[in-house]
Amino acid sequence: MNTRTDYAWSTPRGLVERPGEYPETTELWGYTDRFAYRQGEQVDLRVHTTAETFDVEIIREGARPETVFTETGVPGTRQETPADAYATGCGWSSCLTIDLGEDFTPGYHLVIFRTQDEHGREIEQESFFIVRPDSPADVDIVLVHATSTMLAYNDWGGGNHYRGLPDGDRNDIPSPYSSMHRPIARGMLRKPVGAPRNAHTDLSVPIGWEPRHPTYEWAWQRGYSRHHNDAGWANYERPFTIWAEEQGYRVGHLTQNELHAEADCLDGAPVVVIVGHDEYWSWEMRDTLDAYVDGGGHLARFGGNYVWQVRLDLDTGVQTCFKDPSADPIRATDPTRLTTAWDAPEIGRPGAETMGLTGLGGAYIRYGSAVPRGSGGYTVYRENHWALTGTDLYYGDVFGQAPLCIAAFEVDGCDYTFRHGLPYATGADGAPEDLEIIAMAPAVSGGEDRWSGRVPIGAPAAELADLYAGIYPDGIPPHHQGPGYGSSMVVTFTRGDGEVFCAGTTDWPYGLEANDPFVTIITRNVLDRFIAAGRDGAQAPATNTKEQR
Repeated sequence: MNTRTDYAWSTPRGLVERPGEYPETTELWGYTDRFAYRQGEQVDLRVHTTAETFDVEIIREGARPETVFTETGVPGTRQETPADAYATGCGWSSCLTIDLGEDFTPGYHLVIFRTQDEHGREIEQESFFIVRPDSPADVDIVLVHATSTMLAYNDWGGGNHYRGLPDGDRNDIPSPYSSMHRPIARGMLRKPVGAPRNAHTDLSVPIGWEPRHPTYEWAWQRGYSRHHNDAGWANYERPFTIWAEEQGYRVGHLTQNELHAEADCLDGAPVVVIVGHDEYWSWEMRDTLDAYVDGGGHLARFGGNYVWQVRLDLDTGVQTCFKDPSADPIRATDPTRLTTAWDAPEIGRPGAETMGLTGLGGAYIRYGSAVPRGSGGYTVYRENHWALTGTDLYYGDVFGQAPLCIAAFEVDGCDYTFRHGLPYATGADGAPEDLEIIAMAPAVSGGEDRWSGRVPIGAPAAELADLYAGIYPDGIPPHHQGPGYGSSMVVTFTRGDGEVFCAGTTDWPYGLEANDPFVTIITRNVLDRFIAAGRDGAQAPATNTKEQR
């Protein structure tokens, strides 16, 4: 008999956000009809509440938050909600429309809905929208929000791409469909300062230790989504935006939806930035990003966990991701659009061709029992690389280590080998020939169960083994065979006439939030080089030393 290993996030009695779930409580949720608008357009707010009235506040977020809209005493409406709203959308009627006049300057806008319960306690729930810059050339940085990853983890309504469908046990059956026409899970857009991260940041882990997951324990106790840390503005884009604006950079915002629908939406951008957790991409999103870089653009990716292809229907607002290729009905007619890992041979478009790295080459660090005593930082191998200028880092030095832990949670890597003490990509997984590995940190494909199923695991190693069996029906390639060891990597490479920097970790923004000197200097080096090259209309010259090529 095989011992079952439970997912840590599947502990029973976690928050389920949907109308009628907790009949004795005051309900209030809302969403916008789109994620992004231009100035002069109109935002449509769809709100459900059991209260007689509610208030609305809209804040333009960033280093200097500013309230740009308030409305009080909006009549409340109890909306009919489908049982599968997580997959098909809520279909709620409009409660309030807002004209985006001159007060709504380009940027990220947090929408806060407020009311009071019968005890006089304030009830709040959040939504968001982005006002796009008039042109990408008007800003220094175009920040692309990882909205497809947000959709994948958003469990409002009871389900997402990971769990929620009834199975008679812990409801760990994922939904292949996720709708954007519903509220966002509590904690993804706003949460208290000091909320725990997915990665554990302990300075020491004693012998006999058992993994805990403070992020889930906090969510249970405080009434937040179990997925509050997995995606969203509060975790990733917000820390970067605040840091960048404080440094004087002009930040413009787009979502992945624009990359999916508009092939020219990045044209003229000095640098495109992605931060945090960008696990999910559509074919069309990749086309837009690849064309931008090939044409001389510059991509700074301070993120990690690049894994899945999705299909996105903006007319219905539904994102599709089966993950198991045998379950996707499109397999027989168009295998290139299979919603599974990009590295699946049937797709024919390895993830490393776009990002230099892939989530299957990295995986987890300091998440439950995955490398629990890892440093949490990066070990330097190419100390003379231009990205490290001014850091005073030497070969073998470590930066970003515990308790900061920037090389943590979910990470990206590639197949590699060592020659004379330096790491080199083999190219077996599609990594570019000129990929330069600047720094690394050991990772594993999943957590090891040493407790005979008694202790929940953050990401059981068997999960990835099952994926490999599905995407490699003719046999697992050599670079994915073995005990499941990988690596998080900081890399650069060229693609077409453009250049890419990839930090290879979801948790890089936490280093900016903490103003870590190494993380901030490296980030500035990348942005300043790419912005200058983008303004000049030409790629910056390579400056790496000969012995490190």
